Amino acid sequence: MPAAIRRALFSVSDKSGLPEFARFLHQAGVELISTGGTAKAIKGEGLPVKEVAEVTGFPEMLDGRVKTLHPIIHGGILGIRGNAEHEKIMAEHKIGPIDLIVVNLYPFEKTVAAGADFDTCVENIDIGGPAMIRSAAKNHAGVTVVVDPLDYILVMADMKANNGAVREQTRKQLAARAFARTAAYDAAISNWFAGQLGDDYPRWLSFGGRLKQSLRYGENPHQTAALYVTGEKRAGVAAALQVQGKELSYNNINDTDAAYDLVAEFSTPACAIIKHANPCGVALGANCLEAYTKALACDPVSAFGGIIALNRSIDGPTAAKITELFTEVVIAPGADDEAKSHFAKKKNLRLLITDGLPDPGAVGRTLRNVAGGFLVQSRDNGRIAKADLKVVTKVKPTPQQLDDLLLAFTICKHVKSNAIVYVKDGATVGIGAGQMSRIDSARIAHSKSKDAAQALGRKDALTVGSVVASDAFFPFPDGLLVTAEAGALAVIQPGGSIKDDEVIKAADENGLAMVFTGMRHFRH
Repeated sequence: MPAAIRRALFSVSDKSGLPEFARFLHQAGVELISTGGTAKAIKGEGLPVKEVAEVTGFPEMLDGRVKTLHPIIHGGILGIRGNAEHEKIMAEHKIGPIDLIVVNLYPFEKTVAAGADFDTCVENIDIGGPAMIRSAAKNHAGVTVVVDPLDYILVMADMKANNGAVREQTRKQLAARAFARTAAYDAAISNWFAGQLGDDYPRWLSFGGRLKQSLRYGENPHQTAALYVTGEKRAGVAAALQVQGKELSYNNINDTDAAYDLVAEFSTPACAIIKHANPCGVALGANCLEAYTKALACDPVSAFGGIIALNRSIDGPTAAKITELFTEVVIAPGADDEAKSHFAKKKNLRLLITDGLPDPGAVGRTLRNVAGGFLVQSRDNGRIAKADLKVVTKVKPTPQQLDDLLLAFTICKHVKSNAIVYVKDGATVGIGAGQMSRIDSARIAHSKSKDAAQALGRKDALTVGSVVASDAFFPFPDGLLVTAEAGALAVIQPGGSIKDDEVIKAADENGLAMVFTGMRHFRH
């Protein structure tokens, strides 16, 4: 156990918890040293504090860019306790040991997220702070480093229990957090800088995040998992407020993210019901209740135990209808008091409220682990408008069919490939996902539409009279013919196959309207 803490240096931008911690240290007989803004805050609490300039003999200079970058400071941090040579040099140069470093960094991530200009962002890149943090973390054998106000209580508890000293295990734990914090900070800066230069794939690429939640397990009970948040300003599950319900699981979070991204595509009231990251029902409506009712009708069996996302605040009648079915998670931009009272009757249901909808057109990255590395790509923010469509058949789609075709193709973007989506009157009526053969996806979607029709007391499959979307081109006419047999009247697909002419001929022979988008939406 090292000696009790006698000198502490503060330099914090986040001043939460500062008065209580500084007062505790003062009462424990610790000398307080601080940089300008933090020193002012400590003095404001009526506590004695010595400014860094008094310790070093040099004033803060260059608009505050140089404050702690001085041998008096770094020697006091890096000097090895108990090392005779180090202690001799420190004495010769009148360098007093600093036992505790309390630093949280300039708010670079928040500055970027707020949309500040280039120069302002650069000025919010901390230099002295990371240097002190890394120095203290390296010398954790004799120095305690704190980079997060949440850890003040940990240090105080140790000092109370150990006559003013901090245990070795605690110092190691805090040092590890310190190195992780500076790594994440540098990753945010380097990625922002690359973005400013338009360098989407720089030579070195790092990612950093902050632990938000340790999860009970991963996809399966034998796997461990956790949720980390980044500085990306994007509404969704990671930043949502959980109003009620059990703790979110790994699969809950993954599926909820997929559901919310999907409904964010639409400007009119929309509902998506997700199971295992694939939609089993999506619909537009005049209101949330209509959208949910239509989405549920597509596949009420698969919807059991699913995730429901809405792009409007939920009202009481919608919530009452949702609670008739077992549901894992509901996510929306809001919920009124009546809705919350209905959900409260289902204590295990997780209700998530967000501060908005993610922008489906926003630029961003996705990544996936592979052995020895990771794949990085830009987010699929491609969108198709009516003006982008190319009619390639003799029969032209009707205005209603065009609306449904665009809806079907938008949904296809969120269905695992190979994807086939049938839509009629603003709602999915059959979804086939994740099959090795596009033909199988088309057949599965048709089969499910028969089951849904039976549940509704209808004779014909719901796909009769529908339109159909494929996330990629039909390589042969056979897949197209399966959709025709299912009753589809119009088709939307990217086009681009060497057999496009044969597929178009088959569409004409079967009286189908077909449009090409020129854009593929694989989702693996």
